[in-house]
Amino acid sequence: MFVDEIKLKLVAGKGGDGCTSFRREKYVPMGGPDGGTGGHGGNIVFVAEKGLRTLVDLKYHKIIKAHKGENGKGKNMTGKDAEDIIIKVPIGTTIYDDDTNLIIADLTVDKERVVVAHGGRGGKGNKAFATHDKPAPSFSELGEPGEIRYIKCELKLLADVGLIGMPSVGKSSILASVSNSNPKIASYHFTTLNPNLGVVTLYDKSFVLADLPGLIEGASIGIGLGIKFLRHASRCKILAHVIDMSGTEGRNPIDDYEIIRKEITSYSEKLANKKEIIIANKMDLESSNENLKLFKKRYPDKEIFLVSATKGTGLKELLEYLIKMLNTLEEEKIYNDDDYESTIVYRFKNNKPYTISKEEGIWVIKGKEIEKLFAMTRFDEDEAIERLMRKLKGMGIEEELQRLGAKYGDVVEINNYVFEWKD
Repeated sequence: MFVDEIKLKLVAGKGGDGCTSFRREKYVPMGGPDGGTGGHGGNIVFVAEKGLRTLVDLKYHKIIKAHKGENGKGKNMTGKDAEDIIIKVPIGTTIYDDDTNLIIADLTVDKERVVVAHGGRGGKGNKAFATHDKPAPSFSELGEPGEIRYIKCELKLLADVGLIGMPSVGKSSILASVSNSNPKIASYHFTTLNPNLGVVTLYDKSFVLADLPGLIEGASIGIGLGIKFLRHASRCKILAHVIDMSGTEGRNPIDDYEIIRKEITSYSEKLANKKEIIIANKMDLESSNENLKLFKKRYPDKEIFLVSATKGTGLKELLEYLIKMLNTLEEEKIYNDDDYESTIVYRFKNNKPYTISKEEGIWVIKGKEIEKLFAMTRFDEDEAIERLMRKLKGMGIEEELQRLGAKYGDVVEINNYVFEWKD
């Protein structure tokens, strides 16, 4: 089964909890704190794998979870880090954040890897909070929650040359004639339901040729096989437009070409501006020569190669040209820098990393750093709560609440914790 688009929920591993412990040994008075830090939660890592051709392995895994880090222990023992979850995907897979539609990674090299969801750090043990003024803290942290992400993976096949055109114009026959591929070939429309790849070798040179499913009018808005396969052409360096020049199925070659060009332009300006050649197929039939004259008259500047996939004529000259042309073309970026995620650094004085709003009489405070701080606080340890309050004050939340008009006794909610605010 060919699957080239999937959506997933990723839940990275929570960090291990820190330990609250004190050294207790015979003849060692005032042993002090010795609680260790928790281990790091497992990351979820995507790796490009050369041998894969489809995303079908991920189709039935809607949620992928990594393991929690091991808790810290007494005697300053740090918890073991959880192992990363490795997700193998085909080369050419683009990973998007499904909420923002920004690109997390575009994996185009074998063994290329990216951490898509980061595991949480381990909570600190009470040993880590010991200071000169407070040598025996009696609190520790819980592990940091792992990152939760909703992502979309799209596979855009890596090929040097893409065969495009209407259904049943001979794309699969050409691929079978010049490469090691064995596509299914028949005399009915939409024989090719999935892209087929083949390696073409001529002399000491080789390149990858893709047979893309036939397009029809309206493909750019999803009609027929539509956008599902137009995107596979986006990575090709050359678009080889195959036309049935014989017109034996009652179609006009000029109309066929113009319809496909319109769909490509509507889908992507970048795709429309790629290097293009015309492959006039079925030139062994009598009607082809007259249609070719009309096509050349309409498009005198187009590079046209005359072939017959069934007879094998013209194919060697076509391949020689493609190899020569591929050597002159540079690698191109199919995405702009603005399409990718960027790291935002918050400078607290200028950009507060939280929001405060009043909803139905309750002051609601939201923000990743604050929510993380709450998730890592042990509310059954008084010193941990005191530290949390100091942190919130240091972040300016108390001052901001006062500025917004909060009063003694007002209800405040942070990360589903509700409490009364006190000046």
